[in-house]
Amino acid sequence: MAAPLATQIREWLREGMLRVRRRYLTWVWKMEIGEGTAISMSAKLDLTNPRGIHIGRYSVVTFGAAILTHDYINMVDRDVRIGDNCFIGAHSIILPGVTIGDGCIVAAGSVVARDVPAGSLVAGNPARLVEHNVQTTRYGVRISRAMYKVS
Repeated sequence: MAAPLATQIREWLREGMLRVRRRYLTWVWKMEIGEGTAISMSAKLDLTNPRGIHIGRYSVVTFGAAILTHDYINMVDRDVRIGDNCFIGAHSIILPGVTIGDGCIVAAGSVVARDVPAGSLVAGNPARLVEHNVQTTRYGVRISRAMYKVS
């Protein structure tokens, strides 16, 4: 069954807005943002050191998340790297100098102060490893264990 016309129009407009925002951030602010990455309009990206933001392909930064690339107290700029197929939950904070590997999930409200290995799920303040060997598809959607379980 096809989606209603209003839903199709909304999705088309959303995709267009995401594309325009991604181009704006890469062309004007010189951030490195991969193809297909979705960044919420309410996500906070540090414009003090915008060239320090590197986000891989098909990742998602959800509403209220903050990606910081400078430490004002110590007067240092540090790059933040987020891999491919990652999901950064609502109101999470990614601190300067952090590298998040490919296929990671950062739970909502987490404060990521240390590097996160690829294929990990982290949560809390400070963010701690909850699970490893997590498998995700585009946009950080987790592959259910039932989908790849052998009977």
